[in-house]
Amino acid sequence: MTVQTITIDLPDILYQGLKRRAEQTHRCGEIEVLEVVAAAVPVAEDLSPDLSDAVTQLTVLHDDELWRAARSHLAPEAAAEMERLHHKRQSDGLTESEAEALASLVGQYERYMLVRATAAALLRERGHDVSPLLAPA
Repeated sequence: MTVQTITIDLPDILYQGLKRRAEQTHRCGEIEVLEVVAAAVPVAEDLSPDLSDAVTQLTVLHDDELWRAARSHLAPEAAAEMERLHHKRQSDGLTESEAEALASLVGQYERYMLVRATAAALLRERGHDVSPLLAPA
């Protein structure tokens, strides 16, 4: 999956809300914005076979399994390493092996986000109140 860079101007109220949310979840602002965007953008029809299978498998899960999937997170060690590499990329740049490691971690993170968002959407379709999923952890 390729990664694109985008620069946007946010109204202060949105910026402050994202900043607060990032602080509460102990993540950098970039990761927090990525999570919000990933949850808001519909899934593309042209997913890789691996991601397509992961999403398709969710449709047959029981509600309790969907709740677990919707609450799943990237392992804390992986999240910390991804954040460290993001900061290093911004300050010093990355070696080729570090860039590959970051790409792999971003791929894992995107998979978690896709699974979480899809599980939440399925729960909502089944009549569940998914607002607790929006509260900071």
